[in-house]
Amino acid sequence: MPLLRSWIETANSAETEFPLNNLPYGVFSVGDGDLRCGVAIGDRIVDATGLEAAGLLRADPDADVLDAPFWNDFMELGTTVWASYRAALTEMLAEGASEDAQDAITTYSVPMADATLHMPFRVAEYTDFYAGRHHATNVGTMFRGAENALPPNWLHIPIGYNGRASSVVVSGTEVRRPWGQLKSPDHEVPAFLPCRRFDIELEMGAIVGTGSDRPVSVDEAEDMIFGYVLLNDWSARDIQAWEYQPLGPFQAKATATSISPWIVTKAALEPFRTSTPEREKELLPYLTENKPGLYDIPLSVTIQPENGSETVLAQTNYSEMYYSSAQQLAHHTTAGSPMNAGDLLGSGTISGPTKPERGSLLELSWGGKEPIEIEGGTRTFIEDGDTLTLKGAAQGDGFRVGFGDCTGKVIPALDASDLPYKTER
Repeated sequence: MPLLRSWIETANSAETEFPLNNLPYGVFSVGDGDLRCGVAIGDRIVDATGLEAAGLLRADPDADVLDAPFWNDFMELGTTVWASYRAALTEMLAEGASEDAQDAITTYSVPMADATLHMPFRVAEYTDFYAGRHHATNVGTMFRGAENALPPNWLHIPIGYNGRASSVVVSGTEVRRPWGQLKSPDHEVPAFLPCRRFDIELEMGAIVGTGSDRPVSVDEAEDMIFGYVLLNDWSARDIQAWEYQPLGPFQAKATATSISPWIVTKAALEPFRTSTPEREKELLPYLTENKPGLYDIPLSVTIQPENGSETVLAQTNYSEMYYSSAQQLAHHTTAGSPMNAGDLLGSGTISGPTKPERGSLLELSWGGKEPIEIEGGTRTFIEDGDTLTLKGAAQGDGFRVGFGDCTGKVIPALDASDLPYKTER
């Protein structure tokens, strides 16, 4: 698909993440103003809440659905409304749009540089998966050896766990290093200490737009997905190593999950669908896809120490996943679990086959044994003051479809004197 040209000239640049082909949804404010639903185009944000209130662009003729600071009410209207709203907005922004349309957008839009971005949707529930084969193989090799790297179920089932919706935060939110129980092999009992092996996980997040109260097929799951965000599932590796048997991650994953500020719709990503991975084990019929569920989206992670320079840690691609979000969503419903608008599914860490493509410091430093060279020093895991940034944009013919950066700065753990209990026996 070629670039769709807009009368907003900054949307026609090959460098912008927000051409007319994209039109991602977010929530913004200007100064002390109210939070409003908005759409990114070039270097501006269209005030979708304002357009609705003025009767210039409405998703529902009978009700306001963008008068709250999230897109959930709009998402619940379903695929037909999503498509018609996108088409109408595209017409208003396209090169050659009517004078009335241009006047409306000019009135109801703001410079992106003047805006503060907020959580784009209200997270109902959060589930994280472990569905990247290279990541699972690397981690399994570290802990169980190459011959037993993948658990016996891994090639048959999207493995996941239910996480904390309350700790999902928007890009730019600082992340405080957690305290927790740590157990080293040379100590008989655990200690209660700040995490020493804090890490990131480079993921994509799929957002459920319409709910279900029964098992759904992969095709039905495709229709339920509204869009995607970049997702960083911050991970306390040392806390996780002690707590995860037999029920899996708990406090190690409860600190924060950061997401990018813009929801890129499935419609915008449609031209970037790519082939499914080769499988040596045939999946059960309920996980069979009738069309590829992955997208060609180059991704990267950078690290920047406080007052230091930025270093690219890894570069990979969403197409490296083994299970698509639609397969994960279909599997999620098999036991009868209802799904709701605003449910968030983390893809699992996205790593490629080579070291520069590994989506976590756990893999990049091979469990802390191989320090990573960065500008001005080395790292095995994240240090206080480090800022980690996830970036991603699908590459079209002369345009990019991006999500905005997913950034978080790690700040020191609470002082022991600020905790409501003793930290030592």
